Amino acid sequence: MKKNEGKLDRIIRIVIGVIFLLISFISSGILFWISLILGIISLVTGILGWCGLYQLFGINTCKIDDQE
Repeated sequence: MKKNEGKLDRIIRIVIGVIFLLISFISSGILFWISLILGIISLVTGILGWCGLYQLFGINTCKIDDQE
């Protein structure tokens, strides 16, 4: 997989993922599940540097020299 997320994009996704995971720990019911899923997806895509939706729509925020 080629990276398609830039450094700032990845940092934002990781921060948002952690926030959603923290929200899931203090919530219950449907809010728990929604925040847990969004937190995991944001965190994983931020760590990997690859987003499936970006690939689908042809979006790339990664600089050429950062891609692997």
